[in-house]
Amino acid sequence: MQTAVIVDAVRTPSGRGKPGGALSDVHPVDLAALMLTSLLERNGLESTQIDDVLLGCVSQVGDQSSNIARQAVLAAGFDDRVPATTIDRQCGSSQQAAHFAAQGVIAGAYDVVIAGGVESMSRVPLGSSAQGGSPLSPRMRERYPEGLVNQGVSAELIAAKWGLDRERLDEYAARSHQRAAEAIDAGRFARELIPVPVVADDGAESTATRDETVRAGTTAEKLAGLPSSFHTDAAAERFPQIGWSITPGNSSPLTDGASAVLIMSEEKALALGLTPRARFHSFAVVGDDPLLMLTGPIPATQRILERSGLGIGDLDAYEVNEAFAPVPLAWAAEFDADPAKLNPWGGAIALGHPLGASGTRLLGTMLSYLEATGGRYGLQTMCEGGGMANATIIERL
Repeated sequence: MQTAVIVDAVRTPSGRGKPGGALSDVHPVDLAALMLTSLLERNGLESTQIDDVLLGCVSQVGDQSSNIARQAVLAAGFDDRVPATTIDRQCGSSQQAAHFAAQGVIAGAYDVVIAGGVESMSRVPLGSSAQGGSPLSPRMRERYPEGLVNQGVSAELIAAKWGLDRERLDEYAARSHQRAAEAIDAGRFARELIPVPVVADDGAESTATRDETVRAGTTAEKLAGLPSSFHTDAAAERFPQIGWSITPGNSSPLTDGASAVLIMSEEKALALGLTPRARFHSFAVVGDDPLLMLTGPIPATQRILERSGLGIGDLDAYEVNEAFAPVPLAWAAEFDADPAKLNPWGGAIALGHPLGASGTRLLGTMLSYLEATGGRYGLQTMCEGGGMANATIIERL
């Protein structure tokens, strides 16, 4: 089997996912195309050397329809013989893209492949793909007669189950912003961050260079004044155990962004004169309770540790996506994880969560952290809509 390695990782700055956000005037196809061209330029490659492009995207309608990966390949000016496909594993879409890409290399199906993702939540709002219909078919309603719930209520259920009160959630969220702000000030993201040219509707030109969603002055005291986001009378009656502590402040914000990683066989990278930065060590993907929904990272981590032969103490960093503060906190409690290693440069609460792009954003950030600290192993895991999760372990080379 071939060894699959990461040669490079890039991402856009995070933009607020609403009209007026830093990236809201940029079409998502062009955001993704910028990632593709950046990887070629940074590594001296021609597009004809790319065997495939795999991009994650959740809301595949409107500006993100018609196989956005293929549209991005064409917009990037790639040779029209380069294929591409779009993947939806909800929030883990681009992490799954990286899995498929690396597994293709290991199997000998690819030599060079790009995996990434994109989401413009300002232009294609969350839930757009469900408009005009419903995934709750008669057979689904038969299996779940009381119905499933949105992710916010799932986060509330997790907070209740693990005894995470509002103060704890807000303290964690504030720390995410503080860590991200410190990382930005120290230039930690400089290697992966690609400036995005922006042309507004009125013709004004600017360049997005900094993560717009990070608020350096965030404190738990400030967050304490925010109202609950997901309380309804019906949900309160159905789940009396919920404390209704999930707010905009301890949740990831709606975000625009794109990211990508360049994956090769180690043999091919060396033949091209490129330096492998890390190898893919282990993979896992699981399904979990679709009502709690966001607990998938726990069994995904259990499975990947079993497969890898590593223990939690062998890992030098863990990126557990901060869709909501209870997710990484419950995960950390289950594994008695070192809080200093958990999202050490901040997570999605601060850096944003452009759904389809978050997986390879986390992967690139974790790689940069391992390189900056001399760490060897990093674990990435993400909760996903419908009760699923991916887990990835990489080894820095």
